[in-house]
Amino acid sequence: MIHLRNEKEIDAIRECCQIVAGALNYVKTILSPGLSSIELDREIESFILKHNGRPAFKGYQGFPASSCISINDQVVHGIPDKTVFEKGNIVKVDIGVEKNGYFGDAAKTFAIEELAEESSRLLKVTRESLYEGIAKAQHGSRLSDISHAIQTHVEKAGFSIVRQLVGHGIGTQLHEDPQVPNYGRPGKGPRLREGIVLAIEPMVNCGGHKVVTDDDGWTIRSADGSLSAHFEHTIVIRKNGTEVLTQGI
Repeated sequence: MIHLRNEKEIDAIRECCQIVAGALNYVKTILSPGLSSIELDREIESFILKHNGRPAFKGYQGFPASSCISINDQVVHGIPDKTVFEKGNIVKVDIGVEKNGYFGDAAKTFAIEELAEESSRLLKVTRESLYEGIAKAQHGSRLSDISHAIQTHVEKAGFSIVRQLVGHGIGTQLHEDPQVPNYGRPGKGPRLREGIVLAIEPMVNCGGHKVVTDDDGWTIRSADGSLSAHFEHTIVIRKNGTEVLTQGI
């Protein structure tokens, strides 16, 4: 079932989303060489709790941390540990927050100081593809119009869209219908309507699109070891456009 949220519900989701956005902006101020991913996760958890939210990922299907922190070839779902960030790393931070029974979700890929040219281009194209998708998230359009816009932008730049992982609806559950693939033909799937809330999240590899899962059962990597980037916003379909609920990151 795809939910159509009313204004009261959207306000509640927006409140969660702004805690997420604040946490990601806080990450930017502290992320540096020498910091470990588990230390970063503790800072994220503290930020969320101070803003009267709950880390939505912690305990979700057994996930052990408050955020997903994925480095270099890790695509998503990296478990924070004692790994120390180094210059030239790209770090994907994915954060979910629950408050008063509603959820918000967003992700951003950060650069640890200066990156090689191809790494910088990967981040730029992935972020652009997110906004290409958001631009197609319009009342009356089809769901796959989002997917097609993302895929087209990424592949035109010579990168690959991860196909085994998708975006999703979000509201009173962290993951709701519909799934939002990042590839596909336009004009397919359910028609978008005012009040639908989606988490749109392209995951892009420098190499091929295939991924593998580590023995921990969570961490997903590019199968060929190539670098990967991930950006995500929670948005709501409006009658005359799209509102980004996790704006400001």
